[in-house]
Amino acid sequence: MGKLMKRVSAPGLVTSTTTAALILAVSFFWPGNAAFADEGGVSFWLPGLFGSLAAAPQQPGWSLMTTYYNTTVSAGGNVGFAREAEIGKVPVNFSGTLGGTLNSNANLALVNPTYVFATPLFGGQAAVGLMGIYGGMDTTLNATLNGTITPPGLPITRSDSFNSGLMGFGDLYPQFTLRWNAGVNNFMTYVTGDLPLGAYDSARLSNIGIGHGAVDAGGGYTYFNPATGHEFSVVTGFTYNLENPATNYQNGVDWHTDWGLSQFMSKQFSFGAVGYFYKEVGCDSGSGDRVGCFQSQVIGVGPQMTFLFPVGTMQGYLNFKAYGEFDNVNRPDGWNAWVTFMVSPAAPRS
Repeated sequence: MGKLMKRVSAPGLVTSTTTAALILAVSFFWPGNAAFADEGGVSFWLPGLFGSLAAAPQQPGWSLMTTYYNTTVSAGGNVGFAREAEIGKVPVNFSGTLGGTLNSNANLALVNPTYVFATPLFGGQAAVGLMGIYGGMDTTLNATLNGTITPPGLPITRSDSFNSGLMGFGDLYPQFTLRWNAGVNNFMTYVTGDLPLGAYDSARLSNIGIGHGAVDAGGGYTYFNPATGHEFSVVTGFTYNLENPATNYQNGVDWHTDWGLSQFMSKQFSFGAVGYFYKEVGCDSGSGDRVGCFQSQVIGVGPQMTFLFPVGTMQGYLNFKAYGEFDNVNRPDGWNAWVTFMVSPAAPRS
């Protein structure tokens, strides 16, 4: 794959290794279940986790990323019914429909220490990290059930209104990445998972944890030309979900693709666009599944900008990005915003 950590520089622009060390570390983390899909509208993978220069190499050593994440989403009756069934508010022998709205807002603080190894592994650069989360979520469900309870075949019409707020810690998300550099072309592979240790209650609308384990793996590519400042990245992967022991519900396999496009205007500033596509390609299952296959999908796009600056002998990074969502199926949509600050080792001077 070429020489590891190859440096390419141009007047007025950051080097490829400097940029990668800053942007990659903040584009790779897992902020809990504030996004909705799969069981009752909740998935392991949060679209938008990867961003610009996701496959480019980093500087060896420790880095620390902190992020403020906010999302506001809403959905109609199909997701509302799934959530109400999940928390045990729909009779098991009920058949019919639910009309109404589900609204949710989450504010999360994320901390992700990452260590990048200096010794090559399989000709590439290895890194390990562990993501932790603390924050709050508030969810409201207003709905009307219309249907029949069988037996004895009695019609039922019922209006429900539930609200759930929660502050707590989320699950833990270990991660491993391996990256290779060959000039302007960069390649990577990754594996991550969910350790279900966070705040979760199957009878509660709002949860910071998801209540089940998951494994996710994939790969990506980054084109970055320091001479022009042009950059494009794309990362795709799949999630395998374990069954939720509290609900006997298993999410199907999820496929997700994140991309980023940026233009470096100087050593300190870049701007561009970000986006994602998320789709459940497997069917939900398990003895607790009352909504069938329930495949979900969503698309998101939005702007981004980045500022680089020294922090003592280290390198500082500040990134703003936001996504507006559309084309959602069996999943709430809305918008989400990310503000990320990190400190990482600075690239050695030429």
